[in-house]
Amino acid sequence: MDKRFISKVFLVSLLLATILLIRLFWTYISAIILALLISSVFYPVYNVIKRILKNNENISSFIGTTLIAIILIVPVGGFVVTLSNEAFEFYKKTKDSVSIAKIQQGLQSNSPLAIRIKRLASMANIDIGPDTLHNIAGSLGKNIGLFLSKQIRSMATNILSFLIHLFIMLLLIYYIFKDGVRLKYYISELLPFPTDQQELIVTKFREMGRAIIIGNGLSGAIQGILGGLGFFIFGLGAPILWGTLIGFLAFLPVVGASIVFIPATIILVLQSKTKLAVVFFIYNIFYSSIMEYIIKPRLIGKGMKMNPVLVFLGVLGGIKLFGILGIIYGPLIITIFLTLAELYRTEYKEQMI
Repeated sequence: MDKRFISKVFLVSLLLATILLIRLFWTYISAIILALLISSVFYPVYNVIKRILKNNENISSFIGTTLIAIILIVPVGGFVVTLSNEAFEFYKKTKDSVSIAKIQQGLQSNSPLAIRIKRLASMANIDIGPDTLHNIAGSLGKNIGLFLSKQIRSMATNILSFLIHLFIMLLLIYYIFKDGVRLKYYISELLPFPTDQQELIVTKFREMGRAIIIGNGLSGAIQGILGGLGFFIFGLGAPILWGTLIGFLAFLPVVGASIVFIPATIILVLQSKTKLAVVFFIYNIFYSSIMEYIIKPRLIGKGMKMNPVLVFLGVLGGIKLFGILGIIYGPLIITIFLTLAELYRTEYKEQMI
């Protein structure tokens, strides 16, 4: 029988088997990707542990996986419960209406800001009367509170699925630590690409993992804590809820936490708390600027460079397609595409012409 025909049949069989394998694992793809990202970031820590334990891979992998579980997972339990309760309380307070009497009074006053707002609204043919404000505020408050409450309650009700994904992720991290080098070598032999190109893709993947987990993740957590602290100190209420929202929005470049604290500042001004609003605004600008332009670049490093617009669109598109994990998947997909596009430009373009 012709060897070419046999080769084609084999390749088709391999492709079908690969598709079936992907479908088999697709249910747990989130756990797999998170395990790859987390283990790639913590691999240097694992190497240090392994050197201390004189290259004992089993114990080193167990200790490394346990540290990850303690650092990333244990604090989440109590936090989710608190956040869920606060989101539900926020929803209950806003499901019928939002108290905006002071805001209405501010708009009806003769302050310079109120006059400008009314002038702009008149030019845009927008009614900012009491009924309109009441309906808009009630709708926003109800929808935001209901959405957050549903999302968090959904996580709580799907606890079995969460625990299964968590177990799979930790199990994968353990074996990536233990057999990662051998697995990488095996996959490298299967792929038809040159070793240097494979190393480039792996390096970009590792850099993106560092950018997401250490850069954006740690930076977002700090901004969320400081933002929530600001809501608590300045008496705006629901500090954990808004701090969490600030933490997630910190993944968005350029705008980030300002989506939350700028409207809050405007509300304080309309409540005739101008001095408090100015201090609150300066406080938020101060910590967010330091995190975005000083600390985050140091955490991410110089290796991971991507246009902020691409990151912005990647995060938004990722959230729309994959939910909350889209903040990870979006930038990761863009990174892989840009890496492959650069390889095509430098290595394969002339061969395909």
